Amino acid sequence: MATDNKHQKLTIPFKTRIAVAFLNTFTDNAQRPDGSINRRFLRLFDFRAPPNPKPINSVSTSDFVVDPSRDLWFRLFTPHISGDRIPVVVFFHGGGFAFLSPNAHPYDSVCRRFARKIPAYVVSVNYRLAPEHRYPAQYDDGYDVVKFLEENRGKVLPANADLSRCFFAGDSAGGNIAHNVAIRVCRARCFAAVKLVGLISIQPFFGGEERTEAEKRLVGMPLVSPERTDWCWKAMLPEGANRDHEAAKPSVVDISGLDYPDTMVVVAGFDPLKDWQRSYYEWIKLSGKRATLIEYPNMFHAFYIFPELPEAGQLIQQIKDFVEERVASVSA
Repeated sequence: MATDNKHQKLTIPFKTRIAVAFLNTFTDNAQRPDGSINRRFLRLFDFRAPPNPKPINSVSTSDFVVDPSRDLWFRLFTPHISGDRIPVVVFFHGGGFAFLSPNAHPYDSVCRRFARKIPAYVVSVNYRLAPEHRYPAQYDDGYDVVKFLEENRGKVLPANADLSRCFFAGDSAGGNIAHNVAIRVCRARCFAAVKLVGLISIQPFFGGEERTEAEKRLVGMPLVSPERTDWCWKAMLPEGANRDHEAAKPSVVDISGLDYPDTMVVVAGFDPLKDWQRSYYEWIKLSGKRATLIEYPNMFHAFYIFPELPEAGQLIQQIKDFVEERVASVSA
């Protein structure tokens, strides 16, 4: 499916439009002119889902602290199913590096669906947020959670959770973090239990100094605009860095010599970031690695967190198919 929709118009249900308008207002009004965020204001509207050891739709949740000094923890989503060697998905939420968390209702719900539908144990990481914590804090936190799983798997994961069938996943900024943590894990070569066999990159947040054709043309799209993404990069990147920094532009880094995992890249036709995402996909292939491009020409950034959209369910099925294909491949 191609994502060329120059003569089409984005059509989304009324319920989704209301939710998108709320999210836009929620984030825009929390951003102060000096580049800081009004966290007190955010807490008024950032509704959280507590962990629940009682299974709901066959999935229970529990929280584990990795480092209390930096509020590093993760939420484990446990599918109550029979069977052994269940894959583990380490998930990084979106939010422009600056917003949301694993216990925010949209991401609690998404990870529950992953755990139930794939099925898999899902480890959703609460990484530090910008602008209070800039690069490389988010990548440090992601890597340290993977290391914690390696060293404490018997204490935090059930016996049938198979870390040799480990996937990293993330959407938007979380897709960026998943990519960069994958590079660190590949470089480290010190993991015995954790075997990274796949990367699920859902509309990853990448960029650069130049404006792409999609950024120029797709004006007024839900959730993403050049003004919002510029603000997020300025909040996250090191002081004085521009958007050609390796955190924003993956092609700056050479992965040709790494055992980089097979990757699924998801792109939407009405996402202003789609040109960067397609470039990421092409760069992975040019680096000699395997990548699959999944396109939703009539969708927008973060569409899959809205369960009322049929495409959200379709994407989860495609993620399930990708996981099953990778597990079968490494098991052969």
